[in-house]
Amino acid sequence: MHIDILTVLPELLESPFAHSMMKRAREKGLLQIEIHQLRKWAVNAYGQVDDYQYGGGAGMVMMCEPLVKAIEELSLLRKYDEIIYLTPDGERLTQHTANQLSLKANLLLICGHYKGIDERVREYFITKEISIGDYVLSGGELPAAVLVDAIGRLLPGVLNDETSALFDSFQDNLLSPPVYTRPAEYRGWKVPDILLSGDPKRVADWRHDMAIKRTEERRPDILED
Repeated sequence: MHIDILTVLPELLESPFAHSMMKRAREKGLLQIEIHQLRKWAVNAYGQVDDYQYGGGAGMVMMCEPLVKAIEELSLLRKYDEIIYLTPDGERLTQHTANQLSLKANLLLICGHYKGIDERVREYFITKEISIGDYVLSGGELPAAVLVDAIGRLLPGVLNDETSALFDSFQDNLLSPPVYTRPAEYRGWKVPDILLSGDPKRVADWRHDMAIKRTEERRPDILED
């Protein structure tokens, strides 16, 4: 998979992709991530990519020209399956969305900043808009990092045990069940006996029951959906 990211603050994206699973995915050649400084396509020598909004009001808006030039130039290098704008008013990121996007070959992510991007870019170029939650951040860089991580860990060969992702929260519309490791008893707190039984079916049934219980307690809205 290849992911291009357009941003005015590429420095914010250096660390998230240089460690852990994203680093492993890149080193294995399973995920290519290229971060592009939008100011490369600025409208003048000062690196301008934003301007005052028509109609007045506080806050600057990212301009059409730099974004369109960048998108069109990058689109000459590869055909994008999705051009994604990270924005608070996009569709909420879910595991289902991450699963779908992990099957794509090429993605272009646009990191908003200031008061957002000119609506004409959204209308004519953006194919998908994604939010990571009902709150506002300073820019789209952190949401982009979240999205790439959610997608990247699903790529075959990234996780040491590829079946691990199948049991993540939300994969089956349930939260994950409780997990335990050694020692079997600590300060009198014991691991449930069934997990020590060695009976795979009983363990699987227990985990499923606990997943339902935890979902009912913590996210009943998932079960309602």
